[in-house]
Amino acid sequence: MRVLLLGGTAEARALAKAMHPNVELINSLAGRVPDPALPVGRVRIGGFGGVPGLRTWLQDERIDAVVDATHPFAATMTAHAAEACDQLGLPHLVLVRPAWDPGEAEVVRSDVEAAQAVAAHRYTRVFLTAGRSGIKAFAASEAWFLIRAVTDPDADSLPRHHRVLLSRGPYHYDDELALLRNHRIEALVTKNSGGEMTRAKLDAAATLGIPVVMVARPPLPDGVTTAGTVQQAANWVAALANPR
Repeated sequence: MRVLLLGGTAEARALAKAMHPNVELINSLAGRVPDPALPVGRVRIGGFGGVPGLRTWLQDERIDAVVDATHPFAATMTAHAAEACDQLGLPHLVLVRPAWDPGEAEVVRSDVEAAQAVAAHRYTRVFLTAGRSGIKAFAASEAWFLIRAVTDPDADSLPRHHRVLLSRGPYHYDDELALLRNHRIEALVTKNSGGEMTRAKLDAAATLGIPVVMVARPPLPDGVTTAGTVQQAANWVAALANPR
């Protein structure tokens, strides 16, 4: 059985290791990170060319099932995979990383709304962890931003007052606490990425009483089958690979 695993996340790498031995796995990475952490198995990097391109690729590669373990905000890829699999009648699963409880965070629907919230509250020192694609919404802000990213953001997307901190999780509570204190952070802006690798910033912010602006996740396509853990996804693939 041949399975396409749409990845680029820690969960996708863990799932690749846990895959049933009867499965021939092809991992797909978007290619936005120059030096990605690679999973076990065959890896392809780059886009497919929308739904038509993905559908053709799935047919040419004789794929039997697709598991989408992309980032919760990779909405376009998730939508394309759901549509292509529906058209071809392929089994399709979305591995959904558990979301964070926003608690007292100010929940917004987009990066633009997050930037508007920063302006409305007149925050002057902001820890921005909304991903490279979200930075541009803050380009006109007069606040100072500590921007954490895996790779350098595009220069034309950066706000005038900023510092870029390049790093890759997991992050730990004590380190996040020190980071917020040392940079005198007044507000944290983040996407609701969920999971444990990066949630320490929320715990540190709560300890210091720092307000949080959180971008809500985009909705999943209607009718998709989901799994909440790597083990559940591995079991789903195993049931396909070894039906009783």
